[in-house]
Amino acid sequence: MAGYRTPLGRARGLGAAHHGASHWLAERISAIALIPLVLWAIFGVLRLATLDYEGAVVWVSSPLNAVLLVLLTATAFWHMHAGMRVIVEDYIHKTLTKAVLLLLNLFIGILVGGLAIFSILKVALGGAL
Repeated sequence: MAGYRTPLGRARGLGAAHHGASHWLAERISAIALIPLVLWAIFGVLRLATLDYEGAVVWVSSPLNAVLLVLLTATAFWHMHAGMRVIVEDYIHKTLTKAVLLLLNLFIGILVGGLAIFSILKVALGGAL
């Protein structure tokens, strides 16, 4: 019976599962969000280069700067995690290796991103002096 099917009929169901659209969209949204945050960070780094330690602590302690730093860090780590996930899923074919690398990507991203956000909040809330 399969010999009477058209090429389109044989190909149906073998294509993309359409599960990647949300990942693709999330990567693009995080990239767009990073544009103004990175531009702000460049301005901030140039400003911080002229300050001493106490001035830098005062700068980070500003509510706007602290929130933008946390947003930049969280968005950058989310974007990095999403990009690395796609790379691992596309180029690693062994199931166990892929699972281990995906878990490492997740756990290291959460650990390092969490430490970075904790450090920003510690300085912003006065724990650094």
